[in-house]
Amino acid sequence: MKSRFLVIACLVFLFAEEGSAQNIIKSLERSVPGEGRVTVHQDASIEALLGTERSVAVSGEQSIIKVQGYRIQAYAGNNTRQAKSDAYTIASQIRTYFPELPVYTSFNPPRWLCRVGDFRSIEEADAMMRKLRTTGVFKEVSIVKDIVNIPL
Repeated sequence: MKSRFLVIACLVFLFAEEGSAQNIIKSLERSVPGEGRVTVHQDASIEALLGTERSVAVSGEQSIIKVQGYRIQAYAGNNTRQAKSDAYTIASQIRTYFPELPVYTSFNPPRWLCRVGDFRSIEEADAMMRKLRTTGVFKEVSIVKDIVNIPL
């Protein structure tokens, strides 16, 4: 059981590197002088799974993956029109001070949220949170766990 998992894990890793399942199998089975030969025996369902593309979202021409990470919450309001307006106002202020940062304004019942950034570590988020606070405009910011977009 462990060896099957290891083989599948290796194939998935190679697939991520190579980009095509057929190239992976062929590259494993190719003959190289002075090296051993690998023969892959696999179920057709595994080959069908390897033939599918990874689940990535395409943003323009850049591919992204969604992973667990951190964002900075700059605003959390309630379920009113004023809270919606405030969330978008904070978002535009953040874009003015930090145009390179992605800003996400959304309604997660029962409140409007404005979150900033896509950080893989809490240290990165903390450094940016300190920069936000030093502007004097964003005083009540906090770090929250969220699903973030990481460019490939």
